[in-house]
Amino acid sequence: MLHLDHSWRWPTATLGLLLGFMSSICSNVSGSRPNMLLLMADDLGIGDVGCYGNHTIRTPNIDRLAEDGVMLTQHIAAASVCTPSRAAFLTGRYPVRSGMVSSDGSRVLQWTAVSGGLPTNESTFAKILQDKGYATGLIGKWHLGLNCESSRDHCHHPLNHGFAHFHGMPFSMMGDCVLWEVSEKRRILERKLQLWAQIATLAALTLAAGKLTRLAPLPWMLVIWSAAAAALLSSASHFLGTLIVHADCFLMKDHAVTEQPMRFSNTTPLLLQDAWSFLRRNKHRPFLLLVSFLHVHTPLITTEDFLGKSLHGLYGDNVEEMDWMVGQILDMLDKEGLTNNTLVYFTSDNGGSLESQHGNNQYGGWNGVYKGGKGMGGWEGGIRVPGIVRWPGVLQAGRVIDEPTSLMDIFPTLVQLGAGQVPQDRVIDGQDLLPLLLGTAPRSNHEFLLHYCETFLHAVRWHDWDRGRVWKVHYLTPKFQPEGAGACYGRGVCPCFGDKVTQHNPPLLFDLSRDPSETHVLTPATEPLFHQVVDTVRQAVEVHQRTLRPVSLQLDVPQNTWKPWLQPCCGPFPFCRCP
Repeated sequence: MLHLDHSWRWPTATLGLLLGFMSSICSNVSGSRPNMLLLMADDLGIGDVGCYGNHTIRTPNIDRLAEDGVMLTQHIAAASVCTPSRAAFLTGRYPVRSGMVSSDGSRVLQWTAVSGGLPTNESTFAKILQDKGYATGLIGKWHLGLNCESSRDHCHHPLNHGFAHFHGMPFSMMGDCVLWEVSEKRRILERKLQLWAQIATLAALTLAAGKLTRLAPLPWMLVIWSAAAAALLSSASHFLGTLIVHADCFLMKDHAVTEQPMRFSNTTPLLLQDAWSFLRRNKHRPFLLLVSFLHVHTPLITTEDFLGKSLHGLYGDNVEEMDWMVGQILDMLDKEGLTNNTLVYFTSDNGGSLESQHGNNQYGGWNGVYKGGKGMGGWEGGIRVPGIVRWPGVLQAGRVIDEPTSLMDIFPTLVQLGAGQVPQDRVIDGQDLLPLLLGTAPRSNHEFLLHYCETFLHAVRWHDWDRGRVWKVHYLTPKFQPEGAGACYGRGVCPCFGDKVTQHNPPLLFDLSRDPSETHVLTPATEPLFHQVVDTVRQAVEVHQRTLRPVSLQLDVPQNTWKPWLQPCCGPFPFCRCP
């Protein structure tokens, strides 16, 4: 962590010359219109990467990026789950501003056929760069919505948000795609079906008893219908699994459904080939390509060449395959002569999932020394992610920056590098990273970063510039289950509110600059600055909250419920099978 020494000052004239030189460097680079290759993993733990401290999973290609570029050690996602985090990444805004959050426990978009999604009035960096002449493409995961009123309006589609080319999943890879042992929603729906079946059975027995005892003069047909409903609901689980696979686990290319359901043995080479094709097609003009990996989300689809090759089971195999994919794409830049004029950025949408386990099998990532993981409010393990930026000849190779930065910073950074204009009609929460990356700025421009869980503010970090410390205040934390386990096993991701969350008054306080693991709670008795820090953060929250405006919550139940008329279907519904 940077410690500022105020006991010595540059002479005024020297300082002026130095600042002028730094400013000229930034102005020369900003607007230089490099190519931009963005690589985003899904649920990758920061501790799963070699350059961030893992010595057993092999990630030589990601490590090479760090050796040749700049590594950010306090790179923070705006949410600990994917849909809101990715919305913030694309727009540079806290997801609560765009409505890409919920207030009722629906943490992410639950189906492809829902009406919620990234609002069309939001500006993405892809849209701004497209307007500036960039060739733009997205390959892989989207998970920010698709349709609004019909199965073909594609109001939330990537092509409606600045990407001229899309090839991938409009939804997200999930355990349900292969009826896997770790299921995001099948088990929940099956429990509901069982409950409905029990209610229907009870109703049938009650009606039959009433009919036989002549207490209720009802037609036998009603009794038969109730019994049939009970039997149908009891046997519906297989159909339910098939419905989920066909409803969500499919590929699109631009506006067309191309595989439904997906043929997973072909997915990795198919998307990798499309990335190569995009680079070849657009190598003579500025381009922005976002490769949004389906790795390393469950069910950890891995090709045979990597199965059983790591020391960490299927999860490690999947990480190592993703690293190989990174290497293939970097090699393509080399072969096409694009490396020196291409800014490459690597990150993950959130931390590793600790709840992704079945029995003794752990299918989620490792978040290093950081507490918690995916879905766990403001704990570091769910929001601190890898952040690596390489730009040969511009950024000093091998630099490590231990300053608070955010995935939201990518928005203003790319927009200004591409000679675009950051929107002035809305609050942009991201900060231009370029001065920090170049070394012309001594510190991050983020004084405060807020950590939401749905619409609920769980934590805030304060970069105390004067003391060179980073404080973290927690107002709400999830209750781990079982107690002391460090995760919410058996409940899926941790909740954001209710009786499964602890409210802290006074709030929990940590000094991340000395205690990044958040293990030592500071109190007024142990930290003389306790009240000052808590009060400063409180005032910052009040200022922030005055900038919020009412918006429609895209992830709440009304817009996050499956609607059959919004379901993309390659063939007659509900079979939806492409030839």
